[in-house]
Amino acid sequence: MKVTVIGAGAIGTAVAYFLCKQDDIKQIQVCDSGARALRNLHEHIRSPKLRSFQIDARDPSILEPILAGSACVISCVPPHMNLALAELCLSLGCHFCDLGGNDDIALRQLELDDRAREKNVWIVPNCGLAPGLSNILCMHGIEQFDEVEAAYVRVGNIPLQPEPPFNFRISWSAERFLDDYTHPAEIITDGQIQQVPPLTEKEQISFGEPFGTMEAFYAAGSLSTLVTDLLGKVHTLNHKTIRYPGHADQMHFIIGLGFADNQTIDVRTHLTYRDLLIRRLRQRLGGEYQDAVLLRVLIQGKQEGRERTLVYEMIDLYNEEENLTAMMRCTSIPTALVAYLIATGRVPGGGARPPELVVPREEYCRLLAERGLHVRTQWYDGYRDVTNPAAG
Repeated sequence: MKVTVIGAGAIGTAVAYFLCKQDDIKQIQVCDSGARALRNLHEHIRSPKLRSFQIDARDPSILEPILAGSACVISCVPPHMNLALAELCLSLGCHFCDLGGNDDIALRQLELDDRAREKNVWIVPNCGLAPGLSNILCMHGIEQFDEVEAAYVRVGNIPLQPEPPFNFRISWSAERFLDDYTHPAEIITDGQIQQVPPLTEKEQISFGEPFGTMEAFYAAGSLSTLVTDLLGKVHTLNHKTIRYPGHADQMHFIIGLGFADNQTIDVRTHLTYRDLLIRRLRQRLGGEYQDAVLLRVLIQGKQEGRERTLVYEMIDLYNEEENLTAMMRCTSIPTALVAYLIATGRVPGGGARPPELVVPREEYCRLLAERGLHVRTQWYDGYRDVTNPAAG
């Protein structure tokens, strides 16, 4: 069986690394336009299964013969490329999944559902951490109840050694980071879809030592299609991003000054204020660092007439042995798992759907633990608060 990864960046390399460990995958192909990225790939992964191709993934004539015969293709490139890649895979009869990152693109991919069903091909966007793993856990938890009142999702990536004044680092994309802080977030309140401003409704949330009290607030993009899929099934659904305290106020100040605007700085340059901010974010907050991913999904509902609360919680840390950040692990392992389940025929049929509506959730959670991501499950009688469920 052959699987192809498009993109040899940090996440693409980590996806290939975990797929190389699967005995029933005989060949891993990785495509990237950068020679340095491919050299780093081979330095990190020393496996006879691995083959690399230095090509521009925007050129279908070059990409097509490489993708042909792949059991699944995984996109780890910027989200604006995902629709064209999904359509190419559909024409070749290859399953396709990606990391997500743009709700508009994901919705256009889901419009391929009829064609994908006809060809028994799966097109699965949003397979990473959030949306992705968090959405799968949310949907899995909801199935445990007879009636659901509310579902709360809290996810964040933070540095283990925070440095003032920001106590924050960019884990993946500065552009995506700013998009999440400048677009409204969709939630369900009182059974209705609402849009709420980002960086609002701050709450203090506890994860115990060494993290202590963190802050969580609304940000765009992380629930994606889960909002429409759960409309009419829950009274309340929302997602908040976790950061060290003070982060939301700092970003409010910077964005309030207009540094996220797409307005050009002056007539003598094409640069916008947003371009300048992205450059400075990369320079000041980018680079390598040791990190943690904090995740909590809390669901309130009724079982046999009793009010109960289900909590999924995961804390994953930088892995020194594998030299993988927590963000790399928590994005790549869920994505690799979705691709693996599809490629090996665990998911019959075809169509275009998000992973929470595709993968067998019990098996997914079991395989997740086997690959090193441990999600703790805790039940409580009565309704508990997402900020500190153990407190009662």
